[in-house]
Amino acid sequence: MEPEKPYYASIMAHFKKPYWVFLFLLFTVITILSIQMSTESILPFQFFRVSGSPKPDDVADPGSCAGLFGELPVREHVMSIKEFGGVGDGKTSNTAAFWKAITHMQRFSNRGGSQLNVPKGKWLTGSFNLTSNFTLFLEHGAVILGSQDPKEWPLVEPLPSYGRGRERLGARHISLIHGDGLTNAVITGQNGTIDGQGRMWWDLWWNKTLKHTRGHLVEIMNSRNILISNLTFLNSPFWTIHPIYCSNVVIKGMTILAPLNAPNTDGIDVDSSTNVCIEDCYIESGDDLVAVKSGWDQYGIRIARPSSNIIVRRISGTTPTCSGVGIGSEMSGGISNVTIEDMNVWNSAAGVRIKTDKGRGGYIANIIINNITMERVKIPVRFSRDSNDHPDDGWDPKAIPKIKGIFISNIISLNSTKAPEIAGLEGGSYEGVCFKNVTVLGLAPSAAWHCEFVSGCTNAVFPLPCPQVQNNGSSTCCL
Repeated sequence: MEPEKPYYASIMAHFKKPYWVFLFLLFTVITILSIQMSTESILPFQFFRVSGSPKPDDVADPGSCAGLFGELPVREHVMSIKEFGGVGDGKTSNTAAFWKAITHMQRFSNRGGSQLNVPKGKWLTGSFNLTSNFTLFLEHGAVILGSQDPKEWPLVEPLPSYGRGRERLGARHISLIHGDGLTNAVITGQNGTIDGQGRMWWDLWWNKTLKHTRGHLVEIMNSRNILISNLTFLNSPFWTIHPIYCSNVVIKGMTILAPLNAPNTDGIDVDSSTNVCIEDCYIESGDDLVAVKSGWDQYGIRIARPSSNIIVRRISGTTPTCSGVGIGSEMSGGISNVTIEDMNVWNSAAGVRIKTDKGRGGYIANIIINNITMERVKIPVRFSRDSNDHPDDGWDPKAIPKIKGIFISNIISLNSTKAPEIAGLEGGSYEGVCFKNVTVLGLAPSAAWHCEFVSGCTNAVFPLPCPQVQNNGSSTCCL
């Protein structure tokens, strides 16, 4: 190595000269500017996978996908619920006031948009609808309370991709805050609160006296460019936030809470929707923290509205009965191109769960699940089946889902009680399942993976996975 020193020293001598230093610095500045310009040119959601199945290591970190919606819109017409007769005493019904306000503000949809401010106070109300080019803004200390009169949650038609109410036949109760056919609608504020006061509805469920499917806290249908952010949602009667048949949806910076025994109080259920970003949320509930769905059995197959291009990231929470993220089981319209990353789940029944069943049909494809931390989660990863849950007798037992391209990486689960369970359906196609850098700790020595009707491969997994995904001739699928 000694003869090389003079050559190296001669090069360094050149760089000590001011001329070379100037050129070197100029080159460095130009390089940095080029990188920044190329980075800034990336459009929102360009990083979504369209075809093929790139692995987690191939996916660049965009930082935030909330840029999909753009800047918070400035509305030209801003009014307070008080101007429409609203009373924030927690006792007076404001249903008429909210309807009057929205009806008035609809006229500004194409004239600069409108914003309805809800000031500090407790504003009791039944269900009301939003309008387009509109912002519902809850100021600091504002609380919207769901009415305790079921008649103020009117019945509406069942969703086409479900064919009936999800819990009961026929119609279903409308959500507390509802929207259909909206464009550019926002629900936000200064960490105000929307409290569904769902105990009345949970009692009906527990007592088996529920006549119609419970309403959601917020449901947005057939809409695009939707933002829900910076609020606290409490005590939903049923699923808390339900975008369905929507596109370009951002749900960000939310706190969603329900008692851990409250039935079916999912945090966020993305349903037959595309280009959805969910990030930076804290959720405690009696069901899945986040779920991805696309219709139920023959109704979902017929409507064929998939859920695709979805990011779920930086979510924390707990659910003792269900999972941090659940895909399905209502997935009959298909689910693809989903990225789930940077989650923290604890004291829960499952971390990640993919749920299918006979009769569902549809597909689940190109799913990336990366960088998930779990503590005291009973079973970290589970593919489940045979829920025997169908809308009516018209389902087709030959409609078997197809699963392909599930990439699960960088998982650490502490104090687990069960090893992963990867159960496909006989006669189905469950292939291309990859586990990479997955560690499950706290298991009894006798605990072992359980796999059926599935194929794939693994890399750096502890404890030793089942043979079906350990060595099947496709050893490169996890590289």
